[in-house]
Amino acid sequence: MMLKENLAAVEQRVEAACRRAGRKREEVTLIAVSKTKPAEMIREIMDCGVKDFGENKVQEMCGKMEEITEPLHWHLIGHLQRNKVKYIVNKAYMIHSVDSVRLAQEIQKEAVKHGVTCSVLIEINIGGEETKNGIPKEEAMDLIREVSKFPNVKVKGLMTIAPPVEDPEDARGYFQEMKALFEAVKAERIPGVEMEELSMGMTGDFEVAIEEGATMVRVGTAIFGARQYGTAEQ
Repeated sequence: MMLKENLAAVEQRVEAACRRAGRKREEVTLIAVSKTKPAEMIREIMDCGVKDFGENKVQEMCGKMEEITEPLHWHLIGHLQRNKVKYIVNKAYMIHSVDSVRLAQEIQKEAVKHGVTCSVLIEINIGGEETKNGIPKEEAMDLIREVSKFPNVKVKGLMTIAPPVEDPEDARGYFQEMKALFEAVKAERIPGVEMEELSMGMTGDFEVAIEEGATMVRVGTAIFGARQYGTAEQ
């Protein structure tokens, strides 16, 4: 598999999307989604200068961090169960999937134990899909206000997975809604909340996401190739 060529092609697409949107390339972090992929493939991408990697499962992420000890930014992008928080709170660079006060409470409790502050994104179910995690956008402001009360949990922005579409253009409206919500939360100036990151866009739609204001895109298949099982692709 030609990983470096794949990465170069994705990088070109990121740069082109930034140009179309009148944005600087450094405004967008490319997260290489390495779930189910072995350490040697991650190392090949690391050799190209990529520092941000995304994993769905706590156990898999912890295993890879033991194998790859170089300083990287590991992003937990999958659903996080409360009983797994203790394994990850002092390891993840950022948790993208906070969608309840109870989860934030658990992160706070474990963060205190480890003496760390944990950066999180609030996950929004922008398409209102029953099969997806995240909260409705109408509940975002209330949840963020509640989470902002936990001193060791730092809200850094929002994350979403847009509904699957055949044509990336069909996802544009969802990304526009997310950007509007992001700006609305930012305008509230909630103490302790730093609205810096808007994590949205995957292999099928990341260019449109960048055009609509994403600061982080989570790309797996276009870099690492297709996965061996039938779950939704990042």
